[in-house]
Amino acid sequence: MYQERAAVAVPGAVLWTRWTGPDDERFRVLPDGCMDLLWMGGVLAVAGPDTVAHVGESRAGDTITGLRFAPGTAASVLGVPAWELRDRRVALDGLWPDRVVRELTERLGAAADPAAELEAVAAPRLRGVEPDRVRAGVLDGLRRGVRVAVLADELGLSERQLRRRCLELFGYGPKVLDRVLRLDRALAAARSGAPFALVAADAGYADQPHLAREVRALAGVPLGELLGVASLGQDGSGAKRSVGLPSGSRTTA
Repeated sequence: MYQERAAVAVPGAVLWTRWTGPDDERFRVLPDGCMDLLWMGGVLAVAGPDTVAHVGESRAGDTITGLRFAPGTAASVLGVPAWELRDRRVALDGLWPDRVVRELTERLGAAADPAAELEAVAAPRLRGVEPDRVRAGVLDGLRRGVRVAVLADELGLSERQLRRRCLELFGYGPKVLDRVLRLDRALAAARSGAPFALVAADAGYADQPHLAREVRALAGVPLGELLGVASLGQDGSGAKRSVGLPSGSRTTA
């Protein structure tokens, strides 16, 4: 089972909790441009930005709680460039002083609402941090479908400078970030029941086969399997049988 709610003190962030039922489960975490601060098994950890799906396992009765940061914001909280955590899961004491993490672990262990406590850990580290114009400009430009060279020019940067800033903020260069964010948009549309051909066109793919190739490359499975589509109609929508349930930090069961 999975629940999430918007964070209040950390702009754009989401607080989520995932409970494993009576049986062990395997889950697939999809790349989404985000990073997470995690509380699981009495340990504080960080999930870095993924370039491909991360497949994990949880034991019966496990609970994982997370704070999912908006793309490009976690590095300011964690104090390390995002690229250092790309495709990694690391214990927080590998990033912050042991004493600080021990104190936070005690707080989380005693908390009635661990998700709210994670937010309380992150929020003070954002106080006084000015909005990053490059982050905002990159996200806006990629949503508009602007080419990297044009985007760099809009931001007053060289392409090399833009790539370096994207690596620091997001963990990816702008081209990889574009692929990841486009997949996220496409999956959101597909889960709503839109025909796959329309999903592909609206998300900016050349055609439906292009969408299919990108889903396999980034998620590791076909789109229909990813969304739990038992069978597809002739229009490729699968709308009647798609379950596509998120179950974790941008995960599917």
